[in-house]
Amino acid sequence: MDAPGTKPQSIDEQTMATTENSYFLNELQNRRAKLATVSRESGSEASLRELLLNVDEAIARLERGTFGICEECNESIEQDRLICDPLVRFCLDHLSQKEQRALESDLVLAAQIQRALLPCVDWSREGWRARYHYQPAGMVSGDYCDLIEAEGTFLFLVGDVAGKGVAASMLMSHLHATFRSLVGRNLSLRELVQHANRLFCESTTAGQYATLVVGRAWPDGRVEYVSAGHLPLLHVSASGVSSRRATGVPLGMFRTTDFRVCELTLAQGDTLFLYTDGLTESFNTAGDEYGTLRVEELAGRHLCTTPEAMLAACLEEMHVFSGGAKQTDDLTLLALRRE
Repeated sequence: MDAPGTKPQSIDEQTMATTENSYFLNELQNRRAKLATVSRESGSEASLRELLLNVDEAIARLERGTFGICEECNESIEQDRLICDPLVRFCLDHLSQKEQRALESDLVLAAQIQRALLPCVDWSREGWRARYHYQPAGMVSGDYCDLIEAEGTFLFLVGDVAGKGVAASMLMSHLHATFRSLVGRNLSLRELVQHANRLFCESTTAGQYATLVVGRAWPDGRVEYVSAGHLPLLHVSASGVSSRRATGVPLGMFRTTDFRVCELTLAQGDTLFLYTDGLTESFNTAGDEYGTLRVEELAGRHLCTTPEAMLAACLEEMHVFSGGAKQTDDLTLLALRRE
């Protein structure tokens, strides 16, 4: 029964809460078993005993129903932090100074790692030219952007990992490593995405997924792509803008998902424009969302411009639309033009 004055949980919410608790309990019990083994073999070192005690306390909080509740303000602890470390007991607003300094150090390191993973800014290959804009809302981003050469072709990828903070940034790094590792196996695009999806499912927790567009382009203008639950890809040509919507569900939702491959051909001067929801979900002062229709209209006003000009126009229009409001979501733009 719900406490007096609280909103009753729906059946779906109760099921999700039970699933999350089962996940965390299983994780903690598994870690406790491994920790106990190490502790015995090392002669019960003091630091290991203290860690074992912390795990037991976290299990006790799960059993009492107080797991994930800040011990200072009784508000929920950030979910991504619990996934990274199920022993945390305080929300971000109530960390100790030592914990705050450690978190800031982790964020700086994660941001440096992310920047190192991005493709070169001045990217051109065999009749193609790409420019991108990568702008985290905070120090780190859950957005994913990459350009990978592969035996006479190249792959282009833009994605958005669910969640924010360090957890999302590390999942983004995981996707980067996965696709970079799989490219050398000479897989078809369908096989490539299927393998990446299975690996993502097996190495993440419930509720972690990523929307993604991954495509392969040839020097003659041929393009094949998969859109796994991502925002529409725009084909911008002299005749107008063609919006290509998602062909499958996001990565990480179902292990056995099949992904449909779509094809198109770019003439010289055509552009592919990809973006994340940091663009479409920006708001103006009246509370209106920018939306995909405005993105298509923007692309239509810049049919024959360079990738640099298209990105600059998009950023300027976004700034004017939002009235200079603070960015609240990660933003990634990619313009890929056949020269």
